Amino acid sequence: MLSITNALYQNEYKILLEFNDNKKGIVDLKDFILNGKIKPFKQLQDINKFKNFQVDYTLKWNDDLDLAPEYLYFKSFQNEPSLQSKFKEWGYI
Repeated sequence: MLSITNALYQNEYKILLEFNDNKKGIVDLKDFILNGKIKPFKQLQDINKFKNFQVDYTLKWNDDLDLAPEYLYFKSFQNEPSLQSKFKEWGYI
């Protein structure tokens, strides 16, 4: 099962993620937070709230707000050709 093992805030809405398959990548959630349709995530437009995440197999901001590790993996590596079949299988492309 895919999970996040470490996360480090970078800047703006970018976080450096390390996954349990030892891949590291930067996820940029700016568009998701600022333009996304999921209202509970709008509270993370406050950058101080956004920076206040925890790692619990995925990123979570409180007991009600988290993102699937597969989605974060996709957002981190979406342009990597070798992963396109995995992303298709997961339904992201």
